[in-house]
Order: sequence, then structure tokens, then C-alpha cells
Amino acid sequence: MSATRTEKDSLGNKEVAESAYWGIQTQRAVENYPISGIKAHPRFIDSFVMVKKACALANMEVGILKSDIGGAIVKACDEVLGGKLRDQFVVDVFQAGAGTSFNMNVNEVLANLAVEILGGKRGEYAKCNPNDHVNMAQSTNDVFPTSMRVSARLLIEEFLPVLKDLENALAAKGKEFDPILKSGRTHLQDAVPVRLGQEFAAYAMSIKKCGERISAAAVMLEELGIGGSAAGTGMNTHPDYRKKVCDSLKSWTKINFKPAQDMREAMQSNIAVASAAAALKLLASELGRISNDFRLLCSGPLTGFAEIVLPAVQPGSSIMPGKVNPSMAEMLNQVCFQVMGAEQTISLASSAGQLELNVMMPIMAFNINFSLEILKNSIREFTNRCVKGITADAERCRHYAEISPSLATALNSHIGYARAAEVVKKALKEKKSIPQVVREDKLLTEEQIKKVLDPIALTEPGLP
Repeated sequence: MSATRTEKDSLGNKEVAESAYWGIQTQRAVENYPISGIKAHPRFIDSFVMVKKACALANMEVGILKSDIGGAIVKACDEVLGGKLRDQFVVDVFQAGAGTSFNMNVNEVLANLAVEILGGKRGEYAKCNPNDHVNMAQSTNDVFPTSMRVSARLLIEEFLPVLKDLENALAAKGKEFDPILKSGRTHLQDAVPVRLGQEFAAYAMSIKKCGERISAAAVMLEELGIGGSAAGTGMNTHPDYRKKVCDSLKSWTKINFKPAQDMREAMQSNIAVASAAAALKLLASELGRISNDFRLLCSGPLTGFAEIVLPAVQPGSSIMPGKVNPSMAEMLNQVCFQVMGAEQTISLASSAGQLELNVMMPIMAFNINFSLEILKNSIREFTNRCVKGITADAERCRHYAEISPSLATALNSHIGYARAAEVVKKALKEKKSIPQVVREDKLLTEEQIKKVLDPIALTEPGLP
């Protein structure tokens, strides 16, 4: 057996591996919650440690934390932020309510690292105590929601440029495909003509609007409840403490973090995280719709629409030679389903708050961070491996536009809806185009046909 050290808490004694930087409360959590094997997101660890560093600096500045201990805690934080001991944050994301287990995991790792910096051995908490020093003027109840907001806001900062790249790629395809005429489709049936570029420009606009919603939600995450302590009243904190903590976080991240207008509200309510999750769900809904369109538009190559061609990224079948599937769109669909499910979890957890605290924060933190991570990665790959390489079959697109019976819509104002419907029925029955039937039945002159049934003119109002 590996060497251990004995630690004690209010429940009694427990052996902890001598090599571990965590302590007894983390050890209890490891034993109590072997649930998923999933550990905290790296940005969540970063955020938690940044908050601990900011708290230590604030407590030193207001004169309640000795500079030698505070300095060791700050140095320990810097080492962890620099990449040290990342394997020591071992508490499962499914854990006790409020995140007490994870908070103590962070407290114990930083305390033991600070103890070593001060010349002691792990477990010698008289030199630096996880509760009395690292957790000074804090409670899980204000540290966890603060860190949750900080991590989500940092991840959004990484995410938005990736989303913008997708918007730009779709807009570029909109310009590239603008001259290509095709048949529109409503109810999955032939409809009036559109240009392929118009479809892609509309996709870009949808993504732009989703980005605006996410940016608006991000602002809500910048309001932090740190300094609320256990119940939002600020017990055991200095009056200047909360602003100093927020100022440090703002300085380090260049994000406008600020104290919550009401510390009680910031502890009771998780509307900021729920709003961010809702904005991501709306994005997932739009992305899923666009992915579905891509899969339809590239269906074929011989028995489907086959109006666009997606880049081939891998063989599409283990049995059918030469088959290629819309793999990147399929991947994005699956990510969107996951994100939409995560929003439902966050919504339920957010509504489960009671009185002065919502204890369901660990599952909210996991799901918002996970959603942002998989959306960022999937959108990046979808943009680079799919959207930017799409090509169009302009001839096939135009063929569909010209044979579509919905061209007859343009006849309404010249021969009336009922007569135009007869033209459509005849065209379908005799497998002829609308212009052919109009010509044969002498419903319009050749000059009128050219003007009225010009598909290009029909795709823009007032276009000559």
C-alpha cells in the first residue's frame, strides 16, 4: 500500500494518500461520489483558483490575512493557474449540493501547496488552513456561483469568435452562390424560385442573431455575488472586500466583472446561467435546422436533391463502396441535441432553488461549461471541414427552378389563380414546363412569357 497520512475533520479521522495534495474532505467526496468519472472543466478550475487568489489578495489588503500566509496562497494559485497539480482536482461533477466538495477540493490543494511553499509538509494545516485561510471570508455559497459565472463568461469569450467565423463562412458562401438560381421548397414541395446565395445569406443572419443573444446573456454573467458569504449577508467579510475581488478578476480577464446589485439575489437566483443556457439552446435549434438543410440539399448524389456538395471527410459506409455521408452535419446535429438537453437540465436545476440558496449548482456548472465546450469545438470543425468547402451544382439548381410548377405563381396577376392552377395540372400531367404550357395554350405572348416567367426577376421584389 502507498504511504498515507491521517487527517481529521468534524466527522472523525481518515487516511489520505501521502502523495495527494487534497485532504480529508476531498477524500470523503471521492469515496462518496464515484458517479460519472467526469471531472471539472479546466476553465472552471481556472475560475475557482482565480477567485481564491483574488480573495486572498483582498483579505491581505483589508488587513485580515497575514501577508506570509496570503502570499503563499497567491503563489500556490499562480502555480496551479500555470498548469501545476491539475490532476489533483478529483471530485466528480455529480456531487453534494452547492459544490461544497469541489470548493474544499480547491481549498485543500491550495492549502497543501501553500504549506510546502512555507516550508512545511502536506497536512500541516497550522501553517495554512483550507478553511481558515484559503476559504477566508468565503462560503461555498458565494464562491461556487461566482466561479460558475466566471468560467461560463470566459468560455463565451472563447466561443464567440468561433461562432463569428461560422457566420462569416456562411455569408461568404451567400455571395459566392448568389447568381445560382434554384427552386424554393416549402412543406418539402416545389415552391417559387430562390437563389442559393439567398439561402446561405439567411443562414448567416440566423447565426448573427444567435450570437447577439449569447452576447447579451454574457453580460448578465459579469455580475458576481462574491462577498455574500453563507446567505448573501456578507457575514465575516470586510466592507471593501467584494469590490476588491471583482476588481482583480476584471483586471486579469479584461472582462467587466462587478459586484452584484443584490448579494441575496445573486445567491438565490441562477437566472444568469439559465439565460446563457437558453441562448445556447436557441443557437442549437438554429444550427440543427441548418444542418438538416445541408443534409437535404446534398442528398443523392443521383436520387436526391444534390444541389450542393459537402466536402468528403471520411468513407460513408463499411459495406457500400464509394458512399460518402454528410458526416460533419450529422455530428453537429448530435451536439445540438446534447446542448438542448443540457439547457433543460439547467432550467430544472435553476428552478430548484430554495430560500437563500440553490444547491443544484454543480450540475448547472457542468452543463453550461460542457455545452460551451462542445459547441465551440463542433462549430469550429463544421465551419472548417464543411461550410468553407461547400460547392454548388449550378446546372442542377437551375434545372429544378425551370421545371418547377410553382413558376405558375407569377401568372396569378395575368391570368388569375384558377387558370394558373389549370396550367400547373396540365404541366404535371404532360410532364412539361410551365412556359411550354403557357406557350401552347397561347395564354401570353412570347414577350410576356419572357418578362413574367423570368426566374431571376422573381427572386427579388422590384427587380427589372
